[in-house]
Amino acid sequence: MMDLVVQSGGRAILGIVVAIAVAFPAMAGESQRVFTDSDDVAIGGYDTVAYFTENQPVKGTNEYERVWQDAKWRFSSAENRDQFASDPERYAPRYGGFCAGGLALGVLREVDPEAWVIIDDKLYLNYSKKDLPEFIEDAPNEIAKADANWERIGKVRSRFGQIN
Repeated sequence: MMDLVVQSGGRAILGIVVAIAVAFPAMAGESQRVFTDSDDVAIGGYDTVAYFTENQPVKGTNEYERVWQDAKWRFSSAENRDQFASDPERYAPRYGGFCAGGLALGVLREVDPEAWVIIDDKLYLNYSKKDLPEFIEDAPNEIAKADANWERIGKVRSRFGQIN
């Protein structure tokens, strides 16, 4: 059985499929792609540790920032930043912060950081709160498809700017 923690509140950030701006073949030791804005800030500046510790999305600040996988990760406290630094793979959202439901369909989509779920102690972000229940309803199948697509798509590193 899967453990499940569901999202609450918020608004969609942007609602379009992300276009690949620049893509390079991954080289040994090169980071995986992470969804960032034009300032290289991951997941809209939200504190990825807070999803686990506070059971809600919390905006981070550049005062508590850490660079990982060529992206700036922001946190709401020094404690959360340090917790992330000790085990980033545990706290980082799956699929580099791209939409889990989109990955299941084989597309990279940006996310609403307030459309989230934790399943089996892993954070999944989605395109919108409206689409999240569909992902949750068939989570094992959606995750299996997203994992397979991420294996293929995630091997190419790229930079994405904020889409206006």
